[in-house]
Amino acid sequence: MYKLIPAGDAPQHDAEAEQRFVEDWPEFIFHDAEVKKYRERRLSYFPEWEFYFVSGDRLIAGCWGVPLAWDGTVEDLPGGFTDALARSVTSYEQGVVPNTFVLMAAAVRSDEQGQGHSARVITAVRDHAVSSGLPQVIAPVRPTLKSSYPLTPIETFMTWTRPDGLPLDPWLRTHVRLGATLLAPAPASQTMTGSVADWESWTTMPFPATGTYTIPAGLATLAINREADTGLYTEPNIWLRHA
Repeated sequence: MYKLIPAGDAPQHDAEAEQRFVEDWPEFIFHDAEVKKYRERRLSYFPEWEFYFVSGDRLIAGCWGVPLAWDGTVEDLPGGFTDALARSVTSYEQGVVPNTFVLMAAAVRSDEQGQGHSARVITAVRDHAVSSGLPQVIAPVRPTLKSSYPLTPIETFMTWTRPDGLPLDPWLRTHVRLGATLLAPAPASQTMTGSVADWESWTTMPFPATGTYTIPAGLATLAINREADTGLYTEPNIWLRHA
């Protein structure tokens, strides 16, 4: 039987989760400096919104999110992943009552993928949020297929569908099949900056000259400035709302 459990109630899974749930993400995704500003406060304020998904004693997946107030309009959506995190933390500190759960990330261990666990995790955390008093559930989704089209604007990519009308992107399809609707693009959901050496380490690519590069697992392009010793990457996402 599958269960969604608070991560804080199952510390025996922490070490494995730390290993399993970073292996499918590109290294650069962990280097958003703005996210780091809010990480410790998020863990302190919202420990109940970090979960493990288990089958018996076996760790299957993990997910986490944050609560915030949202008026239900596209105009009031956070700018993306980083802005949602910042808004949740600062709103908590200001005493704002949340009405929305933002599913920030979900990951299935690599040796359990392809068995429908992603849908089970999303369904479980969505239902838990609603039953806990957060009737609106949204997510800044990282479309996995977008890395094959890094030159295509996210506003265009999110309109691409298959002949059956479902999104071309498989991760978007998973959400839509569970009743989600696409709300809006988040063209600057996260921003990662670093030195040229940083980016060469994160991507295992050399960047011998100033210019624009496509990078492994990048949803957009990387701008390298050798003279300033900087690399700038802006990650696009897509906002979804779950019914």
